[in-house]
Amino acid sequence: MTSATDRPLAGILLRLCSGVLFTGMMVCVKVVSTEVPLGQTVFFRSAFALLPIVVFMIWRHEFPRALATRRPAGHLLRSGLGAAAMFASFAAVARLPVAEATLLAQLAPVAMAVGGVFLLGERFTRHRAAALALVLGGVAALVVPELGSGEQAERLPGYALGILAALLTAGALVTVRRISLTETPASIAFYFVLVTALAGLATWPLGWVGVSGTTLSLLILAGLFGGAAHICMTLALRFAEVSRLAPFEYIALIWPVLADLLIFGLPLSPGFLVALPLVLGGAGLAALEGRRFRWRLRR
Repeated sequence: MTSATDRPLAGILLRLCSGVLFTGMMVCVKVVSTEVPLGQTVFFRSAFALLPIVVFMIWRHEFPRALATRRPAGHLLRSGLGAAAMFASFAAVARLPVAEATLLAQLAPVAMAVGGVFLLGERFTRHRAAALALVLGGVAALVVPELGSGEQAERLPGYALGILAALLTAGALVTVRRISLTETPASIAFYFVLVTALAGLATWPLGWVGVSGTTLSLLILAGLFGGAAHICMTLALRFAEVSRLAPFEYIALIWPVLADLLIFGLPLSPGFLVALPLVLGGAGLAALEGRRFRWRLRR
């Protein structure tokens, strides 16, 4: 049986691809957030995410066979944590720039790496510790100046929701790592979006709104982007260790920053300019650590 950690480069590339797709999803969610209720957005995002997931399963000749599961409790736990994280994340991006909401999501890799070490028995080397310290410093450089600004009271709920989403995401992804030993990536993503769609549908009695063609298109795109992103993320976690992927989570900050600059017209903050070399330095150190380890194995 092939080890889940035999293809770290594939895992890293898939994680980077998922970052681009997730940013596209978040841009769509932010644009519609002023007119579409949160639960309705979650429903559309999840319902239309089923399309790329089912296509992926058919392409791999897994549908519907792969939907059979030996770990229903694991799927339920992962899906419940993921659904709660999606609600919190979408609420955060409605209150914050895309880059700031994504930045708070980068707390998840730190919690995920710690969870991978203590819950999954993965190695936490000095190189990984140094890489995580660098990127954590980058997160602090971005967040701390904002906390001292005059807009703190307005953005505080967004920060709190973003941190909550990050913690829930970390728990969900560690769970993915555990159940992926017996479950297929497509089935993990399928059950997640199914449960999340049902959670969004449950908010219908609270009041949904009619939407225009443009808004409907954005909601559909959010689902398609999100479904494809989850396939990439799930495969990445199957091919590489949680703690090995953690530093590369921070490269995903590039795409939401470009979205804020080019789509929403928001300038780069001084904190981001300070954080950028810390984040990239941490990612580079982690990559070098992986190469050094493989070189020692070849000796």
